[in-house]
Amino acid sequence: MSDADALKIESTDLTDVEIKDAQVIFSAVWKDLEAEFGIEMLRFPKEIILLGGAPGAGKGTNTEFIMKARGFTCPPIVVSSLLDSPEAKALKDNGMLVGDREVMGILLRTMLGEEFHDGAVLDGFPRTKVQVECMKLLVDEIGKLHRKYAETELARYFRQPTIHVMVLFVDEKTSVERQLYRGRQIAKHNAEVEATGVGELEELRATDLDIEAAKHRYRIFKESTWDALQSLREVFFYHLINAQGSFEEVEQNIFNELQYQSSLELEQETFEIIRGIPLADEIVVHARQDLVKRLDTYTREHRALFVKVVELINAKFIPIIERHAISGRAVINNEDEILADPLALAMLIDIFSDRGYHAVVDKQLTRIPERVNVKTGEIEFRPNTTYRIRVYFEGSEIRLTSRFKMV
Repeated sequence: MSDADALKIESTDLTDVEIKDAQVIFSAVWKDLEAEFGIEMLRFPKEIILLGGAPGAGKGTNTEFIMKARGFTCPPIVVSSLLDSPEAKALKDNGMLVGDREVMGILLRTMLGEEFHDGAVLDGFPRTKVQVECMKLLVDEIGKLHRKYAETELARYFRQPTIHVMVLFVDEKTSVERQLYRGRQIAKHNAEVEATGVGELEELRATDLDIEAAKHRYRIFKESTWDALQSLREVFFYHLINAQGSFEEVEQNIFNELQYQSSLELEQETFEIIRGIPLADEIVVHARQDLVKRLDTYTREHRALFVKVVELINAKFIPIIERHAISGRAVINNEDEILADPLALAMLIDIFSDRGYHAVVDKQLTRIPERVNVKTGEIEFRPNTTYRIRVYFEGSEIRLTSRFKMV
């Protein structure tokens, strides 16, 4: 057997061991949760974002924006901070190590908080392959609860989960530069606190001061956490974010990745109901071509009506629009009988669209008093239809620069 074959077998055995360890760990944690809370209270978030990234990639910087983009109002769950929780400290005080089982136990209990029911960001999780496998097992269990309570009054607490894996990536050079910059900033801040007694000292890692230590921290990420996160690519929605650029550029990259896609996130039954409505971008793709076809059809098949609508616009609409050229918004009331024809209204909207305007039409039905019945005293009305057309367009910006000379 070659060395390569031996290495392959060793790697496969290690993966099997990790999977078995994860199954043992997760089963024990899940059993504890059932005993402590009861199965009906194991209500986990509908959406879970697993946020990982290289040192200096900006997880802490961008967490707030990620939560805002997804509409989360809860704080992020920072896994490293959980290791400083009273529960974790109690374990340490008793001489116990805080390993994967303890991390999973503390994390899952935190996720059961009511504030995380709609969604949660797990900052810095998972970091090991065992934690990856535990996450897969958690999603399986949540799925079982979803199916179990689907037809009950508790269904709203057990929704099908949506999992996003977000990895903020920077290269080694950028990572090291940012780590050392952060170290200089923290050192400067701590020196000011010690000198003035104002403020609180911030944690200063050894890796934030030493270039070789910073490089080593990056390599550890690439050799362990990176592989763990990559293994989730085929299981959950995976987003690899380029975090090399400016703050604004990274925000835009995150926003582009997290744009809502209902076909991916809605439950199947809900999606089947609404899937017949086309997506906005699907309509927009051919909108201009479709508009041209409609206008040409009006000319070929309804020329007389088309000409009348154009004449109406020129005579009754354009003079008003011109008076509102600064604001870019005109509201026009019109009672012309031609607009009673639905095709004429469609033509009007299409003509405005072709010429660069956006028109919205409201039809208002009113009754106008016409005469009084002398015998009964009742007022007789005639029906009247008013078409209110709101026309929007890019207005003109006027900048007035005033200069005052002091004498």
